[in-house]
Amino acid sequence: MFQRLVLLLLLLCVPRVLAQALPELGDASATAITPANERLLGESIMRQVRRDPSYLDDPEVADYANSLGRRLTASSDAARQEFEFFVIRDPQINAFAMPGGFIGIHTGLILAAQSESEVAGVVAHEIAHVTQRHIARMINQQSQSQLMSLAAMAVALLAARSNPQIAEAAMVFGQAGAVQSQLNFTRDNEREADRVGLQLLDASGFDPRGMPIFFERMQRATRIYEGGAPSYLRTHPLTFERIADIQNRMESLPYRQVADSLDFQLIRAKLRAETETPRDAVAFFEASLAERKFLSEAASRYGLVASLMRARDFGRAQRELAPLRKTPSAIIENLACQLAAATGEAATALKCFEAARRLYPGSRALFYGNVEQLLRTRQADAALQLVNARLQLQPEEPRLYQLQAQAYAAQGNRLLQHRAQGEAYVRNGELGAAVEQMQIALKLGEGDFYQLSAIEARLRELRRLQLEQDRKRQ
Repeated sequence: MFQRLVLLLLLLCVPRVLAQALPELGDASATAITPANERLLGESIMRQVRRDPSYLDDPEVADYANSLGRRLTASSDAARQEFEFFVIRDPQINAFAMPGGFIGIHTGLILAAQSESEVAGVVAHEIAHVTQRHIARMINQQSQSQLMSLAAMAVALLAARSNPQIAEAAMVFGQAGAVQSQLNFTRDNEREADRVGLQLLDASGFDPRGMPIFFERMQRATRIYEGGAPSYLRTHPLTFERIADIQNRMESLPYRQVADSLDFQLIRAKLRAETETPRDAVAFFEASLAERKFLSEAASRYGLVASLMRARDFGRAQRELAPLRKTPSAIIENLACQLAAATGEAATALKCFEAARRLYPGSRALFYGNVEQLLRTRQADAALQLVNARLQLQPEEPRLYQLQAQAYAAQGNRLLQHRAQGEAYVRNGELGAAVEQMQIALKLGEGDFYQLSAIEARLRELRRLQLEQDRKRQ
């Protein structure tokens, strides 16, 4: 009873929060939502999603998801649409598209799929929902108040997606039926997304058969899942006719065998090592290697090393790492550097990060690891130099400002610490928190005339942005 009451309070409170965050879209019944406004709506919802504890803020996982998404969109009309792919730590098999090209992927989907083409098939289907503007069409059918309710309930369902009682609580609240009909795609939408998704799969070099194979397995799974169908099937109606239609389209496509990428296998191993208990994860990868039941020996060994690290068996982890490093990969090198850091080998870890970054300069995980190791070894000046250089190339990356704030804090420069933290809040869409940080910086009474003037100017700009945001909400 208590849990249901908490869920009801969540459903009651989230609409008020989103009413303050959503952009003013005007009368949706009078004018079609523009792509720009659709993006603003998606960004508003994403600000809530990123605060959810299950949002997986891991650079390696995020980079893989976005590289997969970019590969699918690069050779099609979808390249004109702005996309962001992110991962949610959730065992349920699910993926979902949100307004503005934001596409979420559950860890359960990545772990349940038996090939990279299967994951790509589901993601391609979600991309098609965006490019064919299925979400925008649904939004255009709602009034502004209904749109608020839809967005709020979407976030509430996302926050409690692993709890089957949320549906019952929403039913008591009296909105479940209406919201579910708004969130579900129509059969025509699904068929169109299948058709466009298959084209994306084929054009990007994946095996198009990954889509029907995975959907068939999902359909069979409905017979063994307790409490109903998997999450994906509840919002994406799957019928025998749909599967037959996909299979008919497959007949015109040439047969293609596509090997999984090493990154896909490593990310799967990483997620499994982090999802299960350390003891169970070690046992799983030990059995996989002993019985040679794996698709990638390197990935299974990676999973074993990662699991041993979680179990704090660092000695054995180092022994298992030695043969693994024969496989060239930024993800493997990052694991080796993190292991050195975990065992207290500070100088070795730092050299490891520096050498790995020369081999893989595009790896965000290695860059962040390098900076964090410099901060751990009290080399704040060197860390700040790296961060400031990177900010010239990526001025909108919140994590860089957070690292900058840590470096300034290590130097004892409180003024610039609070300014950097404020800039991180700005990039995360938290203007109120950003204003507060700038005010704290000014009240310190530190810094020179030019620094204080710059912060005062930035504070005025942020307050102006706040006023504009408030006007749009009225």
